[in-house]
Amino acid sequence: MYSYHLKAARLLGPPTRFEASKLKVVFLGEELHKYSGIIPRTYILSHCDFTANLTLTISNVINLDQLNGWYNKDDVVAEWKKVNDEMCLHVHCYVSGPNPLLDLAAEFRYHIFSKEMPLVLKAVLHGDSELFGEHPELLHALVRVYFHSSSRKYNRTECWGPLKKAAEGRQGDHIHGLLSGSEDGLRQKWRSPISIFQALFALLL
Repeated sequence: MYSYHLKAARLLGPPTRFEASKLKVVFLGEELHKYSGIIPRTYILSHCDFTANLTLTISNVINLDQLNGWYNKDDVVAEWKKVNDEMCLHVHCYVSGPNPLLDLAAEFRYHIFSKEMPLVLKAVLHGDSELFGEHPELLHALVRVYFHSSSRKYNRTECWGPLKKAAEGRQGDHIHGLLSGSEDGLRQKWRSPISIFQALFALLL
């Protein structure tokens, strides 16, 4: 229950500020810290609700097909891909499913993942700074965020624009769909009985 209260506070409060001191970086793969290539390269960002500490795992030997079970957690997974000869950072968040009851929490989780995405991207930029120092062009690579859900409404892909700008918060119409409206309106929405009922099901995720 305590974990739920923390998640609810994250939703209603301002986005979490990135603090480098709270980030631990783990490298997986032989000589990865000296590895100058971009592909393959996978990131797994996990967090602790109680301490707010973050762990970023950077690997050139792990791909998404090998990450069985990552979607049962709140981890965010990202990987570099080349699309039409352009580098692109694909970010994956598991929102809900396949249990229909868990879909009631989909909106809650979608809001949190969207709100905290700049924190995720800042962690990647800081944790893999050596790569970005060698390849500064990656700062302008497009970020595509995949929200995975059994609900058609939340099973979606969003383009967040260039990495450098996305890490500071999406530009332009960065809040749309169920996120449209003012921040005060969003807070009021999540105080309603129906939304509280939905949020309780987030405990099952």
